[in-house]
Amino acid sequence: MKKLTIYEYPKCGTCRSAIKKLKSSGYELESHNVFETAPPANVIAELIKLSGLEVKKFFNTSGDAYKEHGLKDKLPSMSDQEKIELLASNGRLIKRPVVTDGTTVTVGFKEEDFEQVWRG
Repeated sequence: MKKLTIYEYPKCGTCRSAIKKLKSSGYELESHNVFETAPPANVIAELIKLSGLEVKKFFNTSGDAYKEHGLKDKLPSMSDQEKIELLASNGRLIKRPVVTDGTTVTVGFKEEDFEQVWRG
């Protein structure tokens, strides 16, 4: 059985949908609750590198923590390292779910995109 690591929040409906989809595709999941423990900066940096996405794509822009910190205005002037450290300091800022097999990384859940990457 193929194994994936998923960074998620158990009460998040989007995460639950992604987990259901992955399990039905035959994946075994190692789950990490980002609200309890955010991944450390070095792990986030590696996920970003593997994803090929900009750091800003890892931010949950619709979340309360993002708005409370005024990040819409602050992020453009921050370095990538500062952004990564900010994500590592508060898991609520991380767009979820983040799924990886150690080579490929997806951020968020759009069923059609997910099916392309995680076919099973």
